[in-house]
Amino acid sequence: MTPVQPPTRPVPLAAEVFDSHCHLDIMVGNRQASSGDPVALAAQAATATVEDILRDAREVGVTRLLTIGYDLASSRWGVDAATHHRDIYAGVAIHPNEAHAATPEVLAEIEELARDPQVRAVGETGLDYFRDWAAKEDQHASFRAHIEIAKRTGKALVIHDRDAHDDVLKVLADEGAPDVVVFHSYSGDAAMAEQCAEAGYFMSFSGPVTYKNAGYLREAAKVAPVELLLVETDAPYLPPVPHRGKPNAPYLIPLTLRCLAEVKGLDPDDLCRAISANGETAFGAW
Repeated sequence: MTPVQPPTRPVPLAAEVFDSHCHLDIMVGNRQASSGDPVALAAQAATATVEDILRDAREVGVTRLLTIGYDLASSRWGVDAATHHRDIYAGVAIHPNEAHAATPEVLAEIEELARDPQVRAVGETGLDYFRDWAAKEDQHASFRAHIEIAKRTGKALVIHDRDAHDDVLKVLADEGAPDVVVFHSYSGDAAMAEQCAEAGYFMSFSGPVTYKNAGYLREAAKVAPVELLLVETDAPYLPPVPHRGKPNAPYLIPLTLRCLAEVKGLDPDDLCRAISANGETAFGAW
């Protein structure tokens, strides 16, 4: 595939912040993208290294990254990357779309990986009703198992919730949520944000909050308490405007953060400091 021109670097932030959710392994080509995944293919065509990604992020004020697992291979890769690179931390889990692979043996290894000090989250796990790649009963069983792993290991639970808001909240209530719950790439409305706030769940906003047709996300961000806000890229997916259609990267965090700051009526520097503090509350001291 012909290399694509990466998005231009935004104006750096004056205060440091971190990316609470990205997929470094996909960006550097550790997972071979399929022809049906044009975003991942484009990201891999850019031939970035982990060192390149870290350097570009630091130049705009993004000083730490959480690379998130979605299957056993990506979870193992994330732990290795976090072990060998300062300011990379990992999340480990089986994605709901891969829930059929969440066998007892696989879940036992996920739990073992989760006990590593460089692992700060069990995720991404949850429910995805948009795709039918895994049966709902398998998704529910896997989600409940991950909740228990998060409780036993004392790590944050990072949730993938796609078209499954009510059921995700119900499972959390039924099982008893871990101490820290993070809704990755928050996709609910303001009413759901109020429910999350009441429960003390963190809401992590990504590029779509900047999209013209996503007013409901901006309304949700208005409702979300500052002390429960996080920001992420989900790179290489979900780039903020004006870069839709291009591969995302952690160095684009400033665009999403400035949008959130405008929505909240806050100075971007103050929001950076608040989100950085939230990160240590959610994921532990760096």
